[in-house]
Amino acid sequence: MPSLSNTLALTLAGRGQVMTAQADDDVSRLLLAWQAGDEGGLERLLPLVYAELREIAHRQLRNEPNAITLQPTALVHEAYLRLVGADFTWAGRTHFLAVAARTMRRILVDQARRRRADRRGSGAVQVTMPSLAAPQADPIDLLAIDEALVRLAAQDERKARVVELRHFAGLTLEEIAEVLELSIATVHRELRFATSWLAAELSTE
Repeated sequence: MPSLSNTLALTLAGRGQVMTAQADDDVSRLLLAWQAGDEGGLERLLPLVYAELREIAHRQLRNEPNAITLQPTALVHEAYLRLVGADFTWAGRTHFLAVAARTMRRILVDQARRRRADRRGSGAVQVTMPSLAAPQADPIDLLAIDEALVRLAAQDERKARVVELRHFAGLTLEEIAEVLELSIATVHRELRFATSWLAAELSTE
């Protein structure tokens, strides 16, 4: 099997491809093949999802001024390495992208924790999240966001998942409904509550 770097390099030419219904079906089929132990399925999967993975990485990194040293491609590489060793029952393309987005967020949080530890409690990674705070608000500590999400999940895991998938993964309401097996109306209601709750929590920190 080709190395990870070589496999990723081969996807660059297809980064701009549009995800058609046929391609979506192909992703689901290859995920099932990968899950069944077909390593070739993983190799064929990556070109189909690379553009979307990179967009998710870009979305998460663009909110962070200069504190995070990873570039989108490097974040995709790291997330991909973690996903290769993960044990999931994949439900399709949208589920795969949702898990990838969560994995990327965990990578960034881990890096922020290391940065804080290296500076002995200082050097918080500041991020701007216009969707969770007023546009002119001061940047928010990435770890504060993560801790607020953990508190929300302790109260209501579904609400935490909805806001995570929307604000961090960039999934549409329809895609979130698919991943969580909810109606779009329920997703919209949960998202409004969770966004308001997080904004209130973060404004007090």
